Amino acid sequence: MPQPAEPAEPTRPIPPAARTTPQPTPAPQPGSPAQRRRAVALAGHTGDASTAREALSDATPSVRATALGALARLGELNPSDLKAAMGDEAPEVRARAAELSVPNGIRAVPALIRLLDDGAGPVVEASCFALGEIGADASASVGSLSRVATGHKEPLVREAAVAALGAIGDPAGVAAILKATSDKPAVRRRAVLALAPFSGDEVDAALERALEDRDWQVRQAAEDLTGRH
Repeated sequence: MPQPAEPAEPTRPIPPAARTTPQPTPAPQPGSPAQRRRAVALAGHTGDASTAREALSDATPSVRATALGALARLGELNPSDLKAAMGDEAPEVRARAAELSVPNGIRAVPALIRLLDDGAGPVVEASCFALGEIGADASASVGSLSRVATGHKEPLVREAAVAALGAIGDPAGVAAILKATSDKPAVRRRAVLALAPFSGDEVDAALERALEDRDWQVRQAAEDLTGRH
């Protein structure tokens, strides 16, 4: 005789814990890039050079950039660290290395000049800043800075280059600064200020024009330099 069929198991409801529902994005946990970056920054304030140095090889650019700053704070950032960081694949690391090279003075100038050809605007801007901070010892960079000041596609970078030329104070940079007095307003204002170390008929003529500039900040900068209102 045929056996009776076994009764089907009743359908069990899926418990709430097993249901798939959208979950909120979790907060950063220990080991996340944000957590590592904070730990490295703290290491720079607590004398933990080993943690900072280990982070130079972190997978996250912001952590590597923070590591450079931490080592600089601790007095443990050496030229080989900066050289490696200037060749990093991440622009923010290269830019941070440029900024931190200032204490090396004239020794940092050749590497900073090379970074003026970097394809990332923030890196070029940081390099301009560093060369300006180095000042007269960076006079070898005037030609490259002049090219950036008159030809870079980003106004912020041109402005940084003009400021650096003024800070260096080499007469070879005057022509680029004078050309920048016809650039966008922020660049024009920076160019007027950068003319402060220089004198001559062309400089005087540029300041006269700036006194009549349509932008009030440019006019104010010219008034501050000339004492005229």
